[in-house]
Amino acid sequence: MTVPVLQLRDLTKSFGDKVVLDGVSLTVQPHEVVCLIGASGSGKSTLLRCCNLLEPASGGTISLFGVDLAGDEVRGELVRREVGIVFQSFNLFPHRSVLDNITMGPRRALGASKQAAEAKALQLLERFALAEKAHDYPDRLSGGQQQRVAIIRALAMDPRLLLLDEITSALDPALVAEVLDLVRELAATGMPMLLATHEIEFARDVATTIVFLEAGRIVECGPPSEVLTHPKDERTATFLRRYLDGDVRSG
Repeated sequence: MTVPVLQLRDLTKSFGDKVVLDGVSLTVQPHEVVCLIGASGSGKSTLLRCCNLLEPASGGTISLFGVDLAGDEVRGELVRREVGIVFQSFNLFPHRSVLDNITMGPRRALGASKQAAEAKALQLLERFALAEKAHDYPDRLSGGQQQRVAIIRALAMDPRLLLLDEITSALDPALVAEVLDLVRELAATGMPMLLATHEIEFARDVATTIVFLEAGRIVECGPPSEVLTHPKDERTATFLRRYLDGDVRSG
């Protein structure tokens, strides 16, 4: 029996009296790309942060590769070692070169030598057409290039799961395609991913599963061909009509 990469059961998260996640259950299987869609404030980013233990869940369970993440330090080490996360903002260190930004994690968290870490970083930069930027500082890069470096930094840790939080939302429209192309390439290699996005057509192309969230609850979940083309819930259809051309009907 295949062990899920990630499994959430009845996950809840509250900030004071405000409930942000309300009984979310979902599974990411090996090689799956699960896309979270929904309006701003629906809980997508909080869900991702709970998966990476950046936010403590208020209730429910999170298991990673069959290991229950109960909150102790051993589980935290497992997450830091096996899960990569990329945020809306690039979060690159401005005073360090691209190469330094990428190699810090493997050297400090994984104990890689400087030589090994740099060799892998240069290989990744070459693979994603950024080799000539290795010694530049972030302020010399376009927004799209910075976000691609942020993704490469996550990949340099050899993650077994990648979390992506609205990674194109801070980019000019002209730069969105280069970042989405990189994610498409990763999906084609079988990298399991859980990502939040407003790019609905991109989600249609890359996702194996679409999850529509509203007010911290899963309203609808299924293959893109079902959720995006023939949503069962009127709330899903209403949301999609704001993002897609043509008539989207529930049924």
